[in-house]
Amino acid sequence: MPRPRKRPALPFNSLEYAVLLLVCFVVYRAFIRVPAFCTVFLLFTSYVFYGSWNKYYLVLIFAASTIDFFVAPRVAAALTDGGRKRWLMTSIGLHLALLSVFKYFNFFMESVDGLARIGGFEVNVPRSSLILPAGVSFFTFQSMSYTIDVYRGDFKPERNYLRYLLFSSFFPQLVAGPIVRARDLLATLRERPLASDDEFSRGLFLIVCGLLKKVVIADYLALNLVDRVFDLPHQFSAAEVLLGVYGYALQIYGDFSGYSDIAIGSALLLGFRFPANFNAPYTAVNLQDFWHRWHISLSTWLRDYLYVPLGGNRNGTLATYRNVILTMLLGGLWHGASWTFVIWGALHGGTLAMLRFVQRRGSSAPRPPEGLRRFVAIVVTFHFVCLAWVFFRSRTLGDVVEVCRALSAMTFTLGNVDARVLGVLGLAFVTHFWSRDDLERWVRRFVSLPSFAQAALVLVALQASRQVASAQIVPFIYFQF
Repeated sequence: MPRPRKRPALPFNSLEYAVLLLVCFVVYRAFIRVPAFCTVFLLFTSYVFYGSWNKYYLVLIFAASTIDFFVAPRVAAALTDGGRKRWLMTSIGLHLALLSVFKYFNFFMESVDGLARIGGFEVNVPRSSLILPAGVSFFTFQSMSYTIDVYRGDFKPERNYLRYLLFSSFFPQLVAGPIVRARDLLATLRERPLASDDEFSRGLFLIVCGLLKKVVIADYLALNLVDRVFDLPHQFSAAEVLLGVYGYALQIYGDFSGYSDIAIGSALLLGFRFPANFNAPYTAVNLQDFWHRWHISLSTWLRDYLYVPLGGNRNGTLATYRNVILTMLLGGLWHGASWTFVIWGALHGGTLAMLRFVQRRGSSAPRPPEGLRRFVAIVVTFHFVCLAWVFFRSRTLGDVVEVCRALSAMTFTLGNVDARVLGVLGLAFVTHFWSRDDLERWVRRFVSLPSFAQAALVLVALQASRQVASAQIVPFIYFQF
């Protein structure tokens, strides 16, 4: 998988981010009754957050947001459907052009070069040296949902320019989501909410949980198992490579759900309520269930703004299968400009289409008991998702072949896997399979504690994560998207 060329924005697992969030919280609470100041201050904080990665790329967010702000009223005011569509396409075209230039140009050029070589031609295709803006896919999707909602009549254009700029750049979810709809975040920005004591405690709990997921599980597995296995799979036994694949499934969950927890918790400290983005995805009983649990804000975005406009399930069975596959193919390409991501999307899309086919036909075969059937369904779904993760994690198709070859070697030694790694793998599995009810009980217990006890537990958790943390900060995986 391509890695970010620079450290993007202020990492959530850094002291700098903690200071930024603390200052933001104190100032915002102090001036909560001065709405104009709060809007400007949160916007400034968000731009500082993103500009810490690359101050020049702030121009991209500012320009795209400004254009959308002025285009949306014209979408709403156009007298004909054709006029509304032309203004809508102005906005969508801008964001697709932004993605094409920064994210997909080299992929397209390399694909052209590869096809030419297959045909026996030598083509000197141009290459771009532009650095991919951190989180470009997230803030473009969020902005596109705004103008599409205005076009559909689901949302009225925002009239406050600074408030719209803040919606497009609000720092907790700017570079890796959750993708928050305009009808949710803009409405909340108008209200200027103030977090209650319970919400503050809940937000603090989520931030600490996210840090533990990131540092204790995701980073530890990445540095001590996953990176080693995927970089040199031929040096490991089949059992060790399988553990590496399992490790990546748990790493990417801990990394991304940890980010989401910190983002949701950070927003909640300020009084903003973001929707949940994960719900124990590896307990899914089929792939549809998985996508109801994994990166929920993206899966619902793809459903509402891609699958439904393609026709959804309205035009017959074959069209439905086509729309499912196209949606997941484009979802794969959204994640990265590489054929490995396209194949990852195709695997999910094709399997989702097959699942719909099986569900339509039904089955008269006798079924095993509910408990056993559910267990088998979870195991099969998890292993399919892990197989697809191999494509997602690998940099090239050749790397995929190397991993699969190592998996097929039928060697079962575990000499290269430390007992501590096995312990973290076990911890990750156990904690992942906690139900949402279990987690909610832990949250309520934390919220009910006195402030000094909450502070003590937070300090203990932070000290534990500090003991496990590596010397270098490991970037969040989804920052590169």
